[in-house]
Amino acid sequence: MTIYVAFLRGINVGGHKKISMAELRTMFESIGLNQVQTYIQSGNVLFASPEDAKFLRDQIEQEIERVFSFDVTVVLRSSSELERIISHCPFPESVRKEAEDATDVETFYVSLFLEPPPVEALEKLQEYTSATDEFRVQDREVYLLVREGIRNSKLANQLSRLNIPSTARNWKTMNKLNTLAETMKLQK
Repeated sequence: MTIYVAFLRGINVGGHKKISMAELRTMFESIGLNQVQTYIQSGNVLFASPEDAKFLRDQIEQEIERVFSFDVTVVLRSSSELERIISHCPFPESVRKEAEDATDVETFYVSLFLEPPPVEALEKLQEYTSATDEFRVQDREVYLLVREGIRNSKLANQLSRLNIPSTARNWKTMNKLNTLAETMKLQK
């Protein structure tokens, strides 16, 4: 069995696409997924399954549509992929530590894409880098350092224009999900 994290895009944001975490857990369990647990209201679901990611993603998206009557993009990462995202972060440790210690505004995010962004799209993103906004890319992840917060970031706003389904999580959330996934591996 593989441990996965499902990152649901755009649920429980601004009163739209509301799903309680208890209902979400029940839905995941109803399609045969094991060890289901959620983390915070933004749509992070950990579970175990022997199936491959493509099959699971399609199944989860279809079931969300059926049960909750709206469509949601689901981005999946296995626990080993999540561990790689954390351990191979292209920003220095000092930047990550600063982001983890920040209390007033979140400044470090990982945007998780369904597929790697094309080079020409990433070149356009370069136009939006500045002293306050930087990014690095590794495979299907774009790491964002947005020193004035994601809502004030022109760079972060441009990610949706890449036209590749994605969702972003702050660094603290990514680390917590990695810890939870590691704990699940030990409980198998």
